[in-house]
Amino acid sequence: MGRISKSNRQKELLELLTEDPFVTDEELSEKFNVSIQTIRLDRLELGIPELRERVKLVAEKNYQKVRSIIGTEIIGELIDLNLGTSGISILETTEGMAFKKTNLVRGHHIFSQAESLAMSVIDAEVALTGVSNIKYLSPVHAGEKLVAKAEVVRVRGNKHFVHVKISVNQNQVFRGKFILVAIKAR
Repeated sequence: MGRISKSNRQKELLELLTEDPFVTDEELSEKFNVSIQTIRLDRLELGIPELRERVKLVAEKNYQKVRSIIGTEIIGELIDLNLGTSGISILETTEGMAFKKTNLVRGHHIFSQAESLAMSVIDAEVALTGVSNIKYLSPVHAGEKLVAKAEVVRVRGNKHFVHVKISVNQNQVFRGKFILVAIKAR
């Protein structure tokens, strides 16, 4: 794309970030063929926060939709939620989540992200994990970003069948099939 006027670039930038708030400044600078600093100045003039803040704002809106668990119990940032259908969360792994010797993230952190996302997407007041069938496909190193995608594949009575796939750089590292059972609140 050749250079365009500042006003047209800012208009397109605003449209693009409204459609996809997760585009990075680096990706925008490549798209518009300008420096990263120019993109940052454009965002500042338009009142658009940086990526981390945009993710946080989207996550806060999604946490309010969750019915089965409290938002703070979700492992990772809930960036998309279609209650009863699907959801996406992102987890930035840290050294504290990994074994010191190998720097590999402990499995319970990965499982917790998957299970809490599965619980978040179902449309129920109270739910428990009845069955989980999981598979770790590849090791995850501390510092890598886990992107979890959940899909409700079937609902039969009070049982919700949810599939969760977790990827690092678009390479699947985990898959889980959960049967969540909705129960009556006490």
